[in-house]
Amino acid sequence: MYDVAIIGAGPAGLSAALILGRCRRNVIVIDAGHPRNAASGHMHGFLSRDGVSPKEFLKICRDQLSIYPGVELQHGTVTECQRLENSFDLRAENGATFSSKLLLLATGLIDPLPPLRGIEKFYGSTVHHCPYCDGWEHRDQAIAVYATGAGAIEFALELTCWSRDVVLCTNGGKVSREDRERLRTNGVECLTESIVCLEGDGDQLTAIRFGNGKVLPRQALFFETRPKTAARFARDMKCDFTDDISIRTGDSEETNIPGVFVVGNASDGLQMVVMAAAEGASAAYAINELLLNQSLVNQGAKNRIG
Repeated sequence: MYDVAIIGAGPAGLSAALILGRCRRNVIVIDAGHPRNAASGHMHGFLSRDGVSPKEFLKICRDQLSIYPGVELQHGTVTECQRLENSFDLRAENGATFSSKLLLLATGLIDPLPPLRGIEKFYGSTVHHCPYCDGWEHRDQAIAVYATGAGAIEFALELTCWSRDVVLCTNGGKVSREDRERLRTNGVECLTESIVCLEGDGDQLTAIRFGNGKVLPRQALFFETRPKTAARFARDMKCDFTDDISIRTGDSEETNIPGVFVVGNASDGLQMVVMAAAEGASAAYAINELLLNQSLVNQGAKNRIG
């Protein structure tokens, strides 16, 4: 039996594995190989790794984990996760089974692309969903914001941190007179016409074509994402959620279910790579303390019995 089973080998899961490996814990890390930022050419905001590709970052992490004999990395998809009285049983798609004392979910989120024809070839290069991750690379450029929900106005205004040439495109979504005036006052144009497609050269966005024939030259587009949770096991085990996608966690990333911890984008924290890694380290510290206390209690009981 492993001390800890970690589902997900992104920055959060691997960070937790590193701390636990250094605590001489036996850890199994199972990952399907579909990171949230796979389409991005570079990741940002991580001190000492700013600008590195996500693929290279994960390779560095895995290479550094290889010196810790207690950490085992497995490629695969977990299909079943069952909580028993004092342990967890996991089953992978290939039929392999694993048992652990504690469970750490680092399964992340899935970002569906908005229904814009041509978006796939630009996504990760000149089309993004996070300005904190990619806004700097498009500073002072002509930026479009695609957003249709309640947060559309705030999202468009947020992009003015990086450029003063921002146009909100709602693809038919209505905008109140008050919101239009607020946008105008802050230098943001608003277009509600339906969008036909995105146009560009290779992976470089150059324009947005509308149904009325208008063509808006743009160099980048940021879209309002409505991610889907990949943490099906958290729902199965009745973990508390703060909304449809975020799992409620405490100071040490533990959920309301004893022995279950959640880190990274699946939790209710800030969704940045550096924060995911920090949550992984925080959870690993708490997990090691919990395992240590359990061991000390159990040893004390044995001594009293003897």
